[in-house]
Amino acid sequence: MHYMDYAATSAIRPPAVTEAMVDFLERVGASPGRGGYSRSVESARIAFRCRRAVARVMGLPGDPGRIAFMLNATHALNTALHGVLQPGDSVVLTPFDHNAVLRPAHVLARNCPVEIRMASGDAEGGIDLESLPRLLEGARLLVVNAVSNVLGTPLPLKEMARQARDAGALVLVDAAQSAGHLPLNVAEAGADLVAFTGHKGLLGPQGTGGLWVREGVTLNPLLCGGTGGDSARREMPTAFPDRLEAGTPNAPGIAGLLAGCTFVLERGVETIHAQEMALKSRLRDGLEQIRGIRVLSPPGVAGVGLVTLVSDGVEPSELARRLETEWGVMARSGLHCAPEAHRLLGSAETGALRLSLGWASTAEDVDRALAGLDAIAGCRPVAVGGPQA
Repeated sequence: MHYMDYAATSAIRPPAVTEAMVDFLERVGASPGRGGYSRSVESARIAFRCRRAVARVMGLPGDPGRIAFMLNATHALNTALHGVLQPGDSVVLTPFDHNAVLRPAHVLARNCPVEIRMASGDAEGGIDLESLPRLLEGARLLVVNAVSNVLGTPLPLKEMARQARDAGALVLVDAAQSAGHLPLNVAEAGADLVAFTGHKGLLGPQGTGGLWVREGVTLNPLLCGGTGGDSARREMPTAFPDRLEAGTPNAPGIAGLLAGCTFVLERGVETIHAQEMALKSRLRDGLEQIRGIRVLSPPGVAGVGLVTLVSDGVEPSELARRLETEWGVMARSGLHCAPEAHRLLGSAETGALRLSLGWASTAEDVDRALAGLDAIAGCRPVAVGGPQA
């Protein structure tokens, strides 16, 4: 197996992640904040250590309690959008936003109502910064995807956040693709809220993620319910993280996320990023030699280990199918839940093929993908040791 879909999920994880989850279920098993007995207290300690580890990986300052655990980045983005925006507010989006932003924003525009203002972008992953101040006038919120999940390129977060701050708008950062992959301090760059997921670069299991809220920023909870404390009140607590954490959390998943973050901290985000960039260069260099392949991800732009492409003669879905069945390479075709980005690229009708790298990717993975694409899209004869039987 040559797994090349880390932008969707780190399906290959350090063994410590599984071990931590099994250990939690066997040794602890209780929920944090749901009792004063030893197992519940231990569960709460694990949750606190996980908040602290997430903060260290992502460079989130202040009280780790400002990190509220959620199911994923989608849950966190919905919480932020619905919690900040009120009827009559305006929100500024970009074409590089994921459907986890576009769809809740659409619901708010239809039901609240909230005004959506769309910034202009280009096929190189750039944003029209000259027109952005006009869009930000009177806006309540700017949403920035730290890294495009289609192109693998970072958005100019620091400058966009500066302009938002000058206009009095809050900044919500979607860090799903950057956390654990890119040595980027989003809070230092100007984020007021940061949504993240646990199952990508942080190497945790699915069903984990969260939202960081800068000190002084308030928002209404998306869900209401039990928090394990302050139970006599009919309203959700004002203190974090309880204000945003209604219901029993995914405690085994949090234990796994702690192990994933610990691994990332021990190896170092900078080291992981350098490894992924070296493999990305190898991948791009090889793709340039294959006729019939057009790479959509721009060259020479620092970002994450992600390359998106199309073939002149083979549909992306067929490329993905044959890469797996004939070459053992797992990659993702389609619109990648980011339709506006594909409209910019001219690939909205058919989608594209995305190859994405992670902590366990190897040169062998890259070379296998290149050989497969050369045989499938480049129409070259298959060499000895080619497709699998």
